[in-house]
Amino acid sequence: MILFSKNAFTAALSLLALAALGQACKDTAATASSKDWWETAQFYQIYPRSFMDSDGDGIGDLNGITSKLEYLKDLGVTAAWLSPIFKSPMVDFGYDISDFFDIQPEYGTLDDFRALIKKANELDLKIILDFVPNHSSNESDWFKKSVKRERGYEDYYVWHDGKINAETGKREPPTNWLQYFRGSAWEWVEERQQYYLHQFAVQQPDLNYRNPDVVAQMKRVLRYWLNEGVAGFRCDALPPLFEVLPDSQGQYPDEVLSGATEDAADRDYLTTTYIENQPETIDMVYQWREVLDDYQRIYGGNSRVLLIETYSPAWFTMQFYGNQSVNGAHLPFNFNLITVMEESPLSAANVKKAIDLWLNNMPAGRTANWVLGNHDKRRAASRYGQQHIDAMNMLIMILPGASVTYQGEELAMTDGEISWQDTVDPWACNSNADIYEKYTRDPARTPFQWTSGTNAGFSTGPTTWLPLAGDYATINVASESAAQRSHLHIYKALVELRKSVKTLQNGYTKYQALTEDVFVVKRSLSGAASIVYVSNFGSKEVTVNLQEFDKTLPASLELLIRSLASTRLEGASLATHELNLLPGEALVLSTE
Repeated sequence: MILFSKNAFTAALSLLALAALGQACKDTAATASSKDWWETAQFYQIYPRSFMDSDGDGIGDLNGITSKLEYLKDLGVTAAWLSPIFKSPMVDFGYDISDFFDIQPEYGTLDDFRALIKKANELDLKIILDFVPNHSSNESDWFKKSVKRERGYEDYYVWHDGKINAETGKREPPTNWLQYFRGSAWEWVEERQQYYLHQFAVQQPDLNYRNPDVVAQMKRVLRYWLNEGVAGFRCDALPPLFEVLPDSQGQYPDEVLSGATEDAADRDYLTTTYIENQPETIDMVYQWREVLDDYQRIYGGNSRVLLIETYSPAWFTMQFYGNQSVNGAHLPFNFNLITVMEESPLSAANVKKAIDLWLNNMPAGRTANWVLGNHDKRRAASRYGQQHIDAMNMLIMILPGASVTYQGEELAMTDGEISWQDTVDPWACNSNADIYEKYTRDPARTPFQWTSGTNAGFSTGPTTWLPLAGDYATINVASESAAQRSHLHIYKALVELRKSVKTLQNGYTKYQALTEDVFVVKRSLSGAASIVYVSNFGSKEVTVNLQEFDKTLPASLELLIRSLASTRLEGASLATHELNLLPGEALVLSTE
């Protein structure tokens, strides 16, 4: 069992209580279903540019990550996922890759990466890399050769002659398709005399997965990094991997107006029927899973995992899991706790809606996962409100399956304020000073806050690549570690609870929006203590009867973990028929 710091729980979760719960579960562990490591894992996303700078240039790097692996181990992290570290012009900060087989010099060298893997292995931490399959950089040798139509590279990317406007006689892009970063998804290349497709920035040409050579090449990328010791991959931006086939005349169809916005440069101005969520994308994921499974079969060791980024509708997303005859992704990322609350306020009903949307659609025998944030979304504490960050961290640790934490969520880090002058995100830079805040992802990418000192302990240099968030003096690792109670201590207690109590790994799940504001989850396992989560997402104090949720609950429950603002004491016995909850209060309770 991992011990917490001396100040962590003067009035906090009793380690004896955890030990007792763990002991109570031992007899049931033998009969509980066996789980692979990833099925109950705590995945932790690192944005390398913003995690830790080891050389004072204001940019995070691999050696910085290596120096902080003990922090991840102390958190209880199972696997760290690194956003792209490959060689790149950094137009999209690593998501525009010029060499899939080398390390970005700002981040270090291949030897630095190997040192990171070695240290992670010593600490029993797994490293997962970001795999960016949809596109490369336009500075890639592949693209340069394709522009010149060199043999073997002629169709490495999606090229098209375009079409001639009958009225003007001028050549135009093949379709009206729009890129994610605003504007046309087609770019003319004078040398080749054709347009290429780029569903992201102009500098990110789409690879052509209808070319078997591209498919084989990207499988080589996977095997190369597996040979370097990674535990798997998070696959970026899967929905646009394939576009619809052209017609018999070689023409693609135009998208129709969506009615979602009047901004004709915004991707949402049109539907994406022809440029996203094609059936071939599902099959491609199945092929990548086969690469990982074959690697394990040949070389042994733990499962190598495939995590998929997709904001697609449920009918498409769930196909990534696979079917009765073939395995797909281990975990298609579940963004429902983000997307549902983007459309509606945080409430018990909307939390239930987000959970239902996944669990009611997930194929039988597959594993759920829960994501609060990432480098593309505003930070969780800013979206939900800092008063609810503990409740949300509790929720993803109590629900069944794996959890995904974006760096800083364990601290309740909030968005930084980024001016137009400091903006570097290409999505925002392709707009203007009046609307950039709608598109910028920079606020969630500000440097990680280690201390209250210079540059928040992130860098010894004179500047940092993005300005620091304004709350770093109080929201940081050092301050929260030293405090008697903090978001960080609560997060660590949650991870420890989840690891030590089999009920949270193998138990049955029941949940309900008990009122408009109060959400309840119960995890139960035969012969073991049940774990109950309850949270008040409202702005008013409420009293609820938990036996209305579950009549089998005993008259009282023991408090294990409480949100930061709660005035209760761990170990207290709380009446289930009359439980009073302060605004924003969240509790984890046990029948033991």
